[in-house]
Amino acid sequence: MKAIWNGQVIAESNETVVIEGNHYFPESSVKKEFLVPSTTETVCHWKGKANYYSLNIGGKENKDAVWFYSNPSELARAIKGKVAFWKGVEIVK
Repeated sequence: MKAIWNGQVIAESNETVVIEGNHYFPESSVKKEFLVPSTTETVCHWKGKANYYSLNIGGKENKDAVWFYSNPSELARAIKGKVAFWKGVEIVK
């Protein structure tokens, strides 16, 4: 699977985990030079607290387009150490 935005592959892995229709990529598969830390936090009633990164590629920003759970609940332990994408990030095989 590949995560692509603004013409750039952001992440690529054969080991994604799919939860609620979202592919969670291993952190090690993400090109970290495109990630900008965000202060945004949200809470999922069953996964726990999510944190975010924005993307910055070619001078374009996609705010909070990447999310992750640093300490997911026991029910969501499969996504620990993984990130997911939205806000126009294309996920393809």
